[in-house]
Amino acid sequence: MPMLDVDGISLYYTVKGKGIPIVFIHPPVLTGLNFTYQIEELSQEFKVITFDIRGHGGSQYSRPPVTYPLIVEDIKHLLDHLKIKKAFICGYSTGGSIVLEYLLNSADWALGGIVIGGMSEVRDKYLKKKISLGMSLANKGAISVLALSISWSNSNTKKLFIKMFKEARKGDARNIEQYYRYSLHYNCTHQLEKINLPILLVYGKEDKPFYYYAKILHEKLPCKELTFIDHAKHQIPTKAANDLNERIKHFINTHVMNSDET
Repeated sequence: MPMLDVDGISLYYTVKGKGIPIVFIHPPVLTGLNFTYQIEELSQEFKVITFDIRGHGGSQYSRPPVTYPLIVEDIKHLLDHLKIKKAFICGYSTGGSIVLEYLLNSADWALGGIVIGGMSEVRDKYLKKKISLGMSLANKGAISVLALSISWSNSNTKKLFIKMFKEARKGDARNIEQYYRYSLHYNCTHQLEKINLPILLVYGKEDKPFYYYAKILHEKLPCKELTFIDHAKHQIPTKAANDLNERIKHFINTHVMNSDET
């Protein structure tokens, strides 16, 4: 079980494959297991790296509050530990917001970004209510309830559900609440024009509430590609894995010119 010590806190991570590195970032409650199908498929061509955010899954509780800047620093520690200079940073849902934070403040450590159903801010009532509910349940210590609901909605087989639920319920309520809280108030929309690295934006065609966020990113990011996956809702990494993986492969192979930098 690979663990990385960061300032006395053990972070669980996995690495599979060789080639251009891709780091995957999960949303609150879930863990690196959310990218099971990316690990299996993309590792045949790339170096796929996942990790559990502090207080999630196999990673220890963090006394410093979980924030996006802290998660970005943890990713940089992990890359340094793995002797990787630069990587593609890929995030799902709120993990996509962390990709934007990373590219805004640590671009020297990145080759580009991949945002899956992500956003630069939370503005609409639907998403505010959803994140606020997560905060409320975490604040009440109802991690099993959150783990059950979110693992179920993000799994496409019973076997995967059992694995995801087992890991998700290990999460620490305090760190999960902090992750939700930071996500609710995060806003980098006014800074998006500063990101000059290539970014792939991936959304589900049936994920109508996120059209608004896709539009913002598409309009304001200088170097972006926007793609919608047919018949897909929000849970793209698990429920539209083949389409997502093909788009990631094409994006990386198109944009990587200096792979020796990694």
